[in-house]
Amino acid sequence: MRSKGFILLLFLAVQSVFAQVEFKATVSKNNIGINERLRIDFTMNDDGDNFEAPSFEGFKIFGGPNQSVSYSWVNGRKSFSKSYSFFLMPIKKGTFVIKPASIEIAGKIYKTNPVKITVGNAVAEPEPEEEEDPFAVIFGSQRRRQQQQQQQQQLPSSLKDGDGIHLVAEISNSNPYLNEPITAVYKLYVSPYVSVSDFRETASPKYNNFWSQAIDLKNLSVQMGKYNGEDYRYVVLRKTVLYPQKTGKLRIEPLTLDITMQAPTGRRDVFGRMEITNGTKKVSAGAKMINVKALPEAGKPEGFDGAVGSFDFKVKTSKTTLKSGESLELTVSASGKGNMKLFTLPKPVVPSALEMYDPEHKENVTTPLSGMHGTISDTYTIVPQYKGVYAVKPLVFSYFDLDSKSYKTITSEEIKINVLDGQMPTSGDQVASAGKQEVVKSDQFAFVKAKTELSPIYSDDFLGSSLFYTLLFGPFLIIPVIVLAKKKKEAIDSDVAGNKIRQSNKMAKKFLSEASKQLGNKEPFYDAMERAMHNFLKAKLSIETSEMSKDNIQELLVSKNAQTDTVSDFMKLMDNCEFARYAPSTSVAMQQDYDKAVSVISDLSKQI
Repeated sequence: MRSKGFILLLFLAVQSVFAQVEFKATVSKNNIGINERLRIDFTMNDDGDNFEAPSFEGFKIFGGPNQSVSYSWVNGRKSFSKSYSFFLMPIKKGTFVIKPASIEIAGKIYKTNPVKITVGNAVAEPEPEEEEDPFAVIFGSQRRRQQQQQQQQQLPSSLKDGDGIHLVAEISNSNPYLNEPITAVYKLYVSPYVSVSDFRETASPKYNNFWSQAIDLKNLSVQMGKYNGEDYRYVVLRKTVLYPQKTGKLRIEPLTLDITMQAPTGRRDVFGRMEITNGTKKVSAGAKMINVKALPEAGKPEGFDGAVGSFDFKVKTSKTTLKSGESLELTVSASGKGNMKLFTLPKPVVPSALEMYDPEHKENVTTPLSGMHGTISDTYTIVPQYKGVYAVKPLVFSYFDLDSKSYKTITSEEIKINVLDGQMPTSGDQVASAGKQEVVKSDQFAFVKAKTELSPIYSDDFLGSSLFYTLLFGPFLIIPVIVLAKKKKEAIDSDVAGNKIRQSNKMAKKFLSEASKQLGNKEPFYDAMERAMHNFLKAKLSIETSEMSKDNIQELLVSKNAQTDTVSDFMKLMDNCEFARYAPSTSVAMQQDYDKAVSVISDLSKQI
C-alpha cells in the first residue's frame, strides 16, 4: 500500500510538471549597435489567444509579427510550441527594457519576462573575407556573388530555370523492422551562383508513430558536394534518430523553409555586369514514406517484451548471506545497443518470505546518430523475514538481433540467499526454503464468523406503513420546490452579464485575499494583486482582458464618474504591480501597495 501511494504521488507530481504553461521572451542578442537589427521571439508551450505585444520603446518594427506553430509526437506524447517573432531596428542609443507581452491561455493571463537591451555605437560590417559565421559562406554577401557572376560567361541550365536551392531529407533506411533505428538528415543545397540572406522555418517535420531524438548540432559547417551532378555547397540543418513504433506504411511530414535569396537573371546590363534579382522561395524536403516490417513470428520466445538490438543481460545481488532484518539489493540490468528506453526488464520472482520493494530504475543511455546505446537497470531492495535458505528463480531476457535477424535469449543463474539467524516460522506458517517458494498461512477456522447477523422472524408489512406513505406522497410535495428552483436557476443562467460581473467580483476578492497571504513573497504577491485589479475592472467596467489598455481603462473610469485623483492612484498602482514583479521589493513596500489597493478599490466602488 505504501508503494502504491508513493507511485500515485509521483504520477501526480509528474503530471503537474508537464501541465505547466511556459510563456517567455528571447532575443538574438542583448547588446547591439545602432546599425544592427534585433530579433525577439515570444514563445509558449500551449495554444493561446489575445496576444498583446509590448510597445518596443526605442525601436522601430521593420518585420513581424511572424507566427509559427510546431507540433511533435515523442513516444505517444504531444509537444506543442507557438511563437510570435518581431524584427526590430533601434532608433537611438541607450539602454531600453522591452516590457512583457501577454497572452490568454485557458482563461488565464500569462506574461513574458522583461528583456534589457543595450544599444551602442554603430559596428563595422565585416568584409566577406573576414566573416566568421559558418553560414556566411553559404549565405554570403550579394557583392561577392556579383563579383563571381560577372566573371561567368554562361550560367548552368538549372539556374536559368530559376532553380538553385534545394532542401533534401536523407533517410538511412526506408524499410526497417519495428523498433530498428533509422536516421533522418536534412540538408540545404545552395548553388555557388546564388546568395541566401535569410531563411525561416514554416513547417516542421512530424514523426507520428515514431520515437524520435534530435541530435544537437553545435557547430554548423558548410561543405562542398554534388547535387544532380553539379557542384553545390550544403549545410546540415537537422539530424534525427527515429525508432518506428508501428508496422506498415508511416509518413514523415516534410520540413519547409521560406528563403530570402539573390540570384542572377542570366541578363547583363549596359556595362556587361550580370543582373541580380532579389526574391523569396519556398523549399520543402518532401514527405517520406517508411515501410516498417513486423518482427518475425517464427521463433519468437514466450515473454518477449520488444527489445531490438544487441544486448548483454545480468542479474546480481549485493550479498547472498545476511541476517533477518538486514537488506540486500538485487540488480537486473541490460546493456548494449538498441531501443534501450522502449522496453521493460523482467521482474524477479522471490519467495514470499522475502519482502521485495518496488525497484529504482536507472538509465545511462546516450543517443548518437547510430542509435541508443548504454545501460538500463532496475534495483530491488529485499528484506528477509525468517531464517532459512531461499532461491531466486532464474530470469529470462529475450531480444531480436538485427545482425542475425533472429531471436536470442539470455537466462540468468539461480541465486541462493542464506539468512543465518532470525525468527523461525510459526506453526501456522510454512516458510519456503531451498525447495519451497512460498509461505502458506493456515486458515482452517476461516469459516467461523466472528460476528452475528440476526434478523427478526416476524416483521410488520411494508404496505400501509408510515414509510410507505412517505415514499408515495413525498415526490408530489417536492415538485413545487423543484419548479421554483428551476425557474430561479434559469433566471440566473440567462443573466449573462450579471454572471460575468458576479464571477469577476468573486475572483477579485479571491485574488486580493490571496495577495494578503503572500505578503513577503514578491512574485506570487504581485501576480495576485494584478489579477485582483483586472477582475475588479471586468466587474465594474464590463470589459474583457483584450480591451484593458491603459488609455481605455482611464477613459472608462472617468466616464463612470470616478474622481481624477482616485483614477490616477489606480493607474499608478497597476504600473507598480507590473514593474515590481521584476525589480527588488521589500515587505514594507508590498504592505503599502496592498493597503493602497484596498483603499483605491473601495473608493472606486463607491464612486462608480
